[in-house]
Amino acid sequence: MLDWGKYITIADRYQHKAKYQDREDLNHTIISSLADAQLRLGNNGGGQLSDIAMLRIASCRVADYWREEYRHNRITSLNTVIEDGDGSTTELIDTIADDKAIDLHDWLDARIWLLGCPKRLIVIVGKRLKGIPLDHKDREYLRRFRQREQKSLF
Repeated sequence: MLDWGKYITIADRYQHKAKYQDREDLNHTIISSLADAQLRLGNNGGGQLSDIAMLRIASCRVADYWREEYRHNRITSLNTVIEDGDGSTTELIDTIADDKAIDLHDWLDARIWLLGCPKRLIVIVGKRLKGIPLDHKDREYLRRFRQREQKSLF
């Protein structure tokens, strides 16, 4: 015997776990899944579905819903036209940040550069600013640093 009132009560407990616009669809999916499970159990000579089994079926339908949501929303074309904050449209591919692009504001600010700079290089620059001659190890370190940075630009 199908207990539609109980199925509706259980579905109502789980429908809030979906997006607002999909709540009624999830509600109906849970109700029909519970009815199908009861019919299968009844055809096999079993009795009624237990409350725990009904809750488990409902939670599985919620998990299936979110699996489908993530699968469909994950794939987005980079040629999709989106609207920016100013009301103009642009393609999604134009909004991807370039790892090699230089942020001009930060590039002009020496303090930002110094945060990522090796401590030994800061000491060498301090010696050069004060007019202290560099020893062989400092000159070699400065040469290697310049050479490494030169390669990373290209």
